[in-house]
Amino acid sequence: MSIDESGSLPGPAPVRPRSRSWNLLLALENSGMTVELEKLPRPGGRLKIQKRADLVTEEIKQLITQKNLRPGDKLPMEKELQRLFSVSKSTIREALKSLEVQGLITISTGPTGGATIMEVPLERTFQLLQNYLFFKEVSMEDIYAARRLLEPELAAGSVPFLSNEQLDALEHNIETCQPTSQEPSLLVRQRQADLDFHDILAAANPNPFLRFACELINEMLRRLVVFSTQTPPEEHTRFGCANVKIHTEIAKAARARDSERVRALMKAHMEEASEYVKRLDGRLDGRLILDSEMAPRPRPLS
Repeated sequence: MSIDESGSLPGPAPVRPRSRSWNLLLALENSGMTVELEKLPRPGGRLKIQKRADLVTEEIKQLITQKNLRPGDKLPMEKELQRLFSVSKSTIREALKSLEVQGLITISTGPTGGATIMEVPLERTFQLLQNYLFFKEVSMEDIYAARRLLEPELAAGSVPFLSNEQLDALEHNIETCQPTSQEPSLLVRQRQADLDFHDILAAANPNPFLRFACELINEMLRRLVVFSTQTPPEEHTRFGCANVKIHTEIAKAARARDSERVRALMKAHMEEASEYVKRLDGRLDGRLILDSEMAPRPRPLS
């Protein structure tokens, strides 16, 4: 026992009251919520709390990984998941709904229903990407700077792997995009269809990350680019004719299996397309993508 500076014996140490965080922790545990104990607040920090359904969602993701489940494989039925994770039916359903929103599963009803693993659709991925980009300033110049780097490599890399069906699809797309009308809405739809040509090339490229990046950019251009209503239809027609001409040369070089010529042509195409978009006063419609817009489009041959 020690004596303080005044010469008096120290009194008993005061009992430290529980913090509000700890009281909250006890209340939440008693109400069925789960707390990550390893992330309890440090001085000045905050308490991080996870709902049981969120933890079950993470456990199911680990199950998918550990079991190497693939698109088309089924998760255990609800009752089995309840037993496996020792949680209620409502918690399992909330966890499954979260996975469905993320695009990882599809849920069907009936005796043979349940949760089935699915490949996350490109449309869902694009929607999430646009949630991020909505708060950024992205210009057409930014997009075409990326396309000038990516598209020539994508196109050249696809050449050895293009099937006869894909080569035929390229040529059919060119026929579809021939400017045949001055009607503005039809001309804009043809410019959107021009992007299908690039999707066909992407489907043949064996590099999944390069393919993914280019398909996402194509989806952005298809859904979000708007042109000035003051642009004369003749300017759209010229853009369409230029696209048809260069696409025809690219398809011809691809059928000849000339990767280097395809690369050079695609590089020239991106430079020319960028200039046309400027003349047409093209810009991105900076908006969020609604679930109602997410109907999947037919995918090109792969």
